[in-house]
Amino acid sequence: MKQRIQDKFKELFGQGGHLYASAGRINLIGEHTDYNGGYVFPGAIDKQLMAQIAPNGTDKVRAFSLDYNEMCEFGLNEEDKPAKAWACYIFGVCRETLKRGGKVEGFDTVFAGDVPLGAGLSSSAALESCFAYAIDTINGNGFDRFELAKIGQSTEHNYCGVNCGIMDQFASCFGKAGCLIRLNCKTLEYKYFPFDPEKAGYRLVLVDSCVKHELASSAYNKRRASCENAAAAIRKNHPEVEFLSDAKRLWLEEVREEIPEEDFLRAEYVIGEVQRVLDVCDALERNDYETAGEMMYQTHFGLSRLYEVSCEELDFLNKLARKMDVTGSRVMGGGFGGCTINLIKKELYDDFVKAATEQFTAKFGHAPKIYDVVISDGARMVE
Repeated sequence: MKQRIQDKFKELFGQGGHLYASAGRINLIGEHTDYNGGYVFPGAIDKQLMAQIAPNGTDKVRAFSLDYNEMCEFGLNEEDKPAKAWACYIFGVCRETLKRGGKVEGFDTVFAGDVPLGAGLSSSAALESCFAYAIDTINGNGFDRFELAKIGQSTEHNYCGVNCGIMDQFASCFGKAGCLIRLNCKTLEYKYFPFDPEKAGYRLVLVDSCVKHELASSAYNKRRASCENAAAAIRKNHPEVEFLSDAKRLWLEEVREEIPEEDFLRAEYVIGEVQRVLDVCDALERNDYETAGEMMYQTHFGLSRLYEVSCEELDFLNKLARKMDVTGSRVMGGGFGGCTINLIKKELYDDFVKAATEQFTAKFGHAPKIYDVVISDGARMVE
């Protein structure tokens, strides 16, 4: 990928610039808790977005996507928003940097990625974080990594139509090889936890259903609204509840008759999930991967039955994992398709991958994709 980017850049723009990269992410546990002020537990992975970038001395950006084989040129003013969806991410990062008082000069770029699209691995956050880091470095703005993550998040909100939390961009900016990161999305306090499943006799594998989800769809925003509605109802009795993550399960029960059943179920899942993140962190500090895996199964149940963001394909993969004694398995990402993340003993890996591929193909008519993942570094300069 690196050589392809460099060759295309030379062809289009000549010599110059530097290579930058940022990673996709997995989230071991803690799904849909980020925008509820709760904990998440992500890590950057060895699937990345890479870009060669060089200032061009103008007030225009000339961007070429190798994956789409498309060029897009745009200015840096609000009215210059490009029509191409992929270019809006780069444009948004430029605009959000400028809004914060940062400097952005025109540049040329060629970029590509190997973060699977639609699999729940946050390819968009990798793109945003790569360009946020690069633009900051090139222009000497000096924003810290928190601000770079917020630039990416605001890009999603203001230019891509997704009212996302901070987790994806945070993981892409703060990722560290061999570590997962427990992030409190309310306070932005974080802690690195060593995570080396290989050493403990396990492997981490994603099974991609190849069902594409659309986080910009109304379903995602509707669930967020349900959580905010439940939190508002609880807040009437308990003013200290700023986010749903601040609430106790008993406090939710107090308002059960005051809110729609759908809102109650969404909130029930979130309150339980916040505690599961803490339980998994405690388990991993004891090197107890079995407890961590059981928590993953509980999360899948909640996402499927209470939050209703799973689908037939993902439930099938989860049930198969349980049947084959996989230590932990759950839908990962926003839902509505994408991957299951599976924590599996090494000796069971080959049999599980074979069974998942054969049985899924027999039932749904197409094969799933298998991705082994290694926890890696986030946004950085490559050379």
